[in-house]
Amino acid sequence: MLSINNLFIFCAEIPMSASVKLQMAIDQIVAARQYTNSLLEDIDQKNWFQQPVEGINHIAWQIGHLAMAQYGLVLFRQRGRKLEDTELMSSSFRKKFSRGSTPNQDPEFYPSIQEIKNVYERVYSQSMEELRTYPLEQLNEPVDNPYAAYPTKLGCLIFCAHHEMLHAGQIGMLRRLLGLTPIR
Repeated sequence: MLSINNLFIFCAEIPMSASVKLQMAIDQIVAARQYTNSLLEDIDQKNWFQQPVEGINHIAWQIGHLAMAQYGLVLFRQRGRKLEDTELMSSSFRKKFSRGSTPNQDPEFYPSIQEIKNVYERVYSQSMEELRTYPLEQLNEPVDNPYAAYPTKLGCLIFCAHHEMLHAGQIGMLRRLLGLTPIR
């Protein structure tokens, strides 16, 4: 039986240029973001901190977490930290939404919804800008976890799309728990 990881390894062995592999990863990141945004369109901001089940996450945490993760996978893990990255998101923002953080129902704990949305958009825009001029020779450079399928910088880019879709599923579940209809 062909598992998802074996499928990626199989696909990685298919001869294709680095530019095609990069474009496939970019296309997946773009598609995941478009899907996430479609889930957010009709969620009232007054519900962004609501936890339909106590102790379970909320929309604000999901979006902040996606911004933080995309920064880590598409920017930091690809080219390291840059001084101007502090303009994308503060270190306190990263800490509130990092892996292992626990969503807090108190909106005062977090930046404003507008700031969360701004960081989400800034990181995505910067990611897309930097991916346009990505040095193809770096795609196969090794990395540590997290990655998808193979331990390379390309694996991090692929994982970014997969990670966003995983959280899009959680946003879809939150939509239903908030009483909204599913969009798919």
